Amino acid sequence: MTNESGYTLSVDERFEFQELPSEQMDILAIGEKGQFHILKDHRSYHAEIVELDLAAKRCVVKVNGKTHEVTIADAYDRLVKDMGLSTVVQHKINAIHAPMPGLVFEIVVQPGDEVQKGDPLLILEAMKMENVLKSPSDGVIKNICVEKGAPVEKGQLLVELA
Repeated sequence: MTNESGYTLSVDERFEFQELPSEQMDILAIGEKGQFHILKDHRSYHAEIVELDLAAKRCVVKVNGKTHEVTIADAYDRLVKDMGLSTVVQHKINAIHAPMPGLVFEIVVQPGDEVQKGDPLLILEAMKMENVLKSPSDGVIKNICVEKGAPVEKGQLLVELA
């Protein structure tokens, strides 16, 4: 079963939603672009779009301080998956940039370390929250461009992968 638009949302590769209950919640855009206040079932949520990759149909959202990866599949994506094929063209990501301004709280890796997709690279403290930045792909740490305790700006280069 799919929703009216035929999309399926996958959250953290653990939960899948095919019917989106948008009529059962109140959503209000607030503050900066990409921030929302949501009321659902008499509970309040603060949501923020941290990262958006339209080509990969993927975004990272933060809900009440917890980060989640959301992927979107349409009918074509599901058909291709059911056939055992892949529509994803992998682009090797060689640079990790700061998703927001903050302070480098901890650096988990060193140059020369081998990392797998999803391995923690560093922890960025922003708005009194610790955000673990993870490797987007398998690779080797080429260079760490920041030091522990250093302030960083949004978009600043943090880590280079080889």
